Amino acid sequence: MNSIWESTLQWLHSIGLHPDRDAVERAGTAVLDSASEVANTVGQATSGMDMASLLALAAALGWASGFRLYIVVFLVGLLGAFGWVPLPGGLHVLEHPAMLFASGGLLFVEFFADKIPGVDSLWDLLQSVLRVPAGAALAAGVFGADNATMAMVAAVMGGGLAATSQAAKTTTRALINTSPEPFSNVGASLAEDTAAVGAIWLALTNPAVFAVVLVIAVIAMWVVTWMLWRFLKAALRKLKGWMGASDSTALQLPKT
Repeated sequence: MNSIWESTLQWLHSIGLHPDRDAVERAGTAVLDSASEVANTVGQATSGMDMASLLALAAALGWASGFRLYIVVFLVGLLGAFGWVPLPGGLHVLEHPAMLFASGGLLFVEFFADKIPGVDSLWDLLQSVLRVPAGAALAAGVFGADNATMAMVAAVMGGGLAATSQAAKTTTRALINTSPEPFSNVGASLAEDTAAVGAIWLALTNPAVFAVVLVIAVIAMWVVTWMLWRFLKAALRKLKGWMGASDSTALQLPKT
């Protein structure tokens, strides 16, 4: 554990920040104590990951990246950095202090931006170009370069799952934003936070149960996306019809 603090402090010093060593260690003590029991459970479950477990982890990373990319990167990197989960070789980069600092900062921004009506849609628009390829890359990283075939399979699976969850999130938020009150946005965002963390935890501790839950979730997302897309297209057609009718009325000259 001391090596984690040492590498973190050295990196902070290299960028011009000089926090007190004792203050940094005290700040992390509460988090370490509260998470130790969960970490032990996850560590025991992942001590010998077979192919099914690796595929479940790859699927979880891809699917959760479609709506919560930065929480996935930060959480997995944190688990590996503190030695709670032995990460596969292709995911070791997530443990680096610079990566943890960057993903933690973006997670902080996303946590609040995703809960503000209007801002959440703008944030989704900006992040949509990153989530699908990042989900594919994270899933492929589970197998690394040593198993190119499975890495390619995982990349296709992770990218497809990320695209599915991204589409469901975008269409659902478009409908929610038609409501003037902000509570539905906050509720939907908190549900996504919980789903992302829960998916990773379940994939690490019980891959078989996660596989069943994932299949149900993906089917539900397909259905919801299809239904909401039809609803949004109908609403747009109706809006265009109203605008066309008002334009034609405005163009009519008064009779003399």
